[in-house]
Amino acid sequence: MSTLRFSAIVEASKRLPVMEETPKGQPSDYYGKYVFNRKQMAKYLSRDTIKVIVDAIDEGITLPREIAEHVAAGMKMWAMEMGASHYTHWFQPLTDGTAEKHDSFIDYVDAPGGDIIEKFSGKLLAQQEPDASSFPSGGIRNTFEARGYTAWDPSSPAFIVDDTLCIPTVFISYTGEALDYKTPLLKALSAVDKAAVEVCRLFDPKVNKVYSYLGI
Repeated sequence: MSTLRFSAIVEASKRLPVMEETPKGQPSDYYGKYVFNRKQMAKYLSRDTIKVIVDAIDEGITLPREIAEHVAAGMKMWAMEMGASHYTHWFQPLTDGTAEKHDSFIDYVDAPGGDIIEKFSGKLLAQQEPDASSFPSGGIRNTFEARGYTAWDPSSPAFIVDDTLCIPTVFISYTGEALDYKTPLLKALSAVDKAAVEVCRLFDPKVNKVYSYLGI
């Protein structure tokens, strides 16, 4: 046991540095290149849609479900131009890791002599149903009650890894309990925001939102 620390140092010293080539050009040319951030939204979404998304992110306003169709169309166009052929709902289950449910953009044309097209609807962006039976539930449900839902979290921007568009989501059971680490975090941030806004308005009635960056 006393030599374990020294053994770890020896093993660590055997590792070679990872060589990473700095991209050419200005940092502003490649920073956030594979992230569907506000800069990319401005290129692929309408001004009205961007306003709704930004209000949902900055002010905590509930996102209208119908806006998902507009976002999905722009997000798919951007992702395909970046070389993506698949998409996934990316979430953090109670396994100290991450999980993904992958699908391709391909859909079949329902017509004689049918063909295939690339399709990504607002419904697919907003919600999916991964099998929740393989994930820990903290004892809140039986295994046969396995239905789980991933729901799009617009506060975290989508991003691309290799050929896959990764959409950050929360993961909940069919009865609404959290099956991930992100849902409780978002609820906690919302509770802190609500309480802090009430305090801040005692000094400034114009305060509408409080962001929390540091826990206790």
